[in-house]
Amino acid sequence: MNLLQASQLIIDIPGRSNGRALDFTIEPGQMWGVLGPNGAGKTTLLHTLAGLQAPRSGEVKLGDHLLTGLKRRQVSQQLGLVFQERQDGFPATVLETALIGRHPWLSPWQMETGDDQAIAEQALAKLDVGDLADRLVNTLSGGERQRVAIATVLTQNPHTWLLDEPTNHLDLHHQVSVLQLLTEQARSGRAVFMCLHDLNLAARWCDRILLMFPSGEACWGPADQMLVPSVLERLYGQKLITVEADGAPVFVPVKG
Repeated sequence: MNLLQASQLIIDIPGRSNGRALDFTIEPGQMWGVLGPNGAGKTTLLHTLAGLQAPRSGEVKLGDHLLTGLKRRQVSQQLGLVFQERQDGFPATVLETALIGRHPWLSPWQMETGDDQAIAEQALAKLDVGDLADRLVNTLSGGERQRVAIATVLTQNPHTWLLDEPTNHLDLHHQVSVLQLLTEQARSGRAVFMCLHDLNLAARWCDRILLMFPSGEACWGPADQMLVPSVLERLYGQKLITVEADGAPVFVPVKG
């Protein structure tokens, strides 16, 4: 079963040649990590897969349907997005923000029910922000806001998660708890596709890797085939030392 598929997809980055067309399928149970230096196009790819930005060429399918042929409400029932940066359009409490995740499942002008509120409260508790339910989001720290954003998608309950730096602003404990939550989502039959900067988080948590080079070159496949030191050194322009810890590779940059 294909949840999300890119076919001959070339993302639109001004000033860059086409590069390699992307052909990959996101399936239930998979944890994808997208790696690459700044400017490689990771965020643009995420926005393109979500239908927020048109590709230069190629297509994206959500299940059996072209993404462009679906209404936004249909897309929102299947895709959940966590952006790297967010702007608060209007003052809202943490609970009100989490309840936005239920909107794709409500008819126009329908109010949230008690069941919707219970789902949102459970999601906030899972992200360790349940005690902040009555706080205004714009009074929270960066890490708290990030966890509220993830709780909102958990409230939404999509089958595919698209996340841009989900561990951004999080301390070590909450990085681990968020990645454990995403792993649980994948194990329950959903899929996770996330852009990361931390090689070691990708090595620890992801089973599929997509490498994006600033030139437009790209390669993807099982994590153990992609996380090759010689390729990663070329990707980042940085020498690495590789060691193993708890059954997973750990990449350490070499001092210049």
